[in-house]
Amino acid sequence: MPEATLTGVERIAVAFEAARSEGRAALMPYMMAGFPDHESSLAIAAAYADSGADLIELGVPFSDPLADGPTIHAAATAALGAGATLGSALEVCGSVSDRLPVVLMAYVNMVLAHGGAAEFARRAAAAGAAGAIVPDLPLGEAEEVRAALAAAGLALVPLVAPTTPPERRARICAVARGFVYVVSTVGTTGERAELPAALADLVAATKAESEVPVAVGFGISTPEQAAEVGRVADGAIVGSRLVRAAAEAGSPEAAAEAVGAFLRETRVALAG
Repeated sequence: MPEATLTGVERIAVAFEAARSEGRAALMPYMMAGFPDHESSLAIAAAYADSGADLIELGVPFSDPLADGPTIHAAATAALGAGATLGSALEVCGSVSDRLPVVLMAYVNMVLAHGGAAEFARRAAAAGAAGAIVPDLPLGEAEEVRAALAAAGLALVPLVAPTTPPERRARICAVARGFVYVVSTVGTTGERAELPAALADLVAATKAESEVPVAVGFGISTPEQAAEVGRVADGAIVGSRLVRAAAEAGSPEAAAEAVGAFLRETRVALAG
């Protein structure tokens, strides 16, 4: 488990600051816990830590993931079919949380259906998680979960989208802990041929209002796109591209090698 002297919120801050001190944005790969199977997800998490990730976004499988495109939705369905649970997802978290901060990506039903916000926070902290992203928990309805996570030293990471009105974005940034997750484009997760032209302006506006780092996700599909994001944001989040690589690999070892190769290339691009 991580050192008791640092809270999850503090560990996130340290990770972003370490990347900043190297003159680059933080690299935050996403993975689906339990996909393609539990053994593979353990191998993928270790490969992320070995291959230059600064933080990990760990998806908790859910049957109705409204923010997820077809690649990640299919991964969640497969993981659930193979028996994945919140408990097994936390096992994946615990396997690597002593090496780098892990931020859970969990829908609100997963938070409330397992004993409520306080119990979810307790279990997440026990597994060494640094925070959580709850994409279907909007501003104005998040106070109980935010307070429970904060009491456990964990961050509730909010999302800002291109459609978020400026006044609402300011309110979201005011309560943000850990970092602000900027959704690059309207729609669900998935690989994109190019990033939106207006992304730089959205990131700049969010950074002007936020006291915590700003990371961008949704649609980052190549090392070059990650580097493009890294020139304007504090962090780059890569998801569907890595989940697809894991799906196509065929074995835990092959999955670990595939995602590791992509992350090593992406880390070089960010440093460049």
